[in-house]
Amino acid sequence: MWLILGMAAVLFAFLKCRKPREKRELHRWASLSFTALTLCAFYSDGAARVVREDWGGLMDTMPTLSHALWICALASIFLNGFDLFSKGFRK
Repeated sequence: MWLILGMAAVLFAFLKCRKPREKRELHRWASLSFTALTLCAFYSDGAARVVREDWGGLMDTMPTLSHALWICALASIFLNGFDLFSKGFRK
């Protein structure tokens, strides 16, 4: 679930950069919202595995999934920052 949310965050950040004049605030809001939901879903998944005491599942999935989470979050931050800072250079 969190991987889908992370990809949606990156997609909306990319759309905001690609089409800066169309629905800019909506894309910004969606990208930041999906980034926050991604982090919450990832934490919730890990917490649920701890409650179930699924230590094998945690050891198998968390190292790989945490890298994917970092990639999704950093891509969203980078694309949002790129759009924000490039706006100053366009003036």
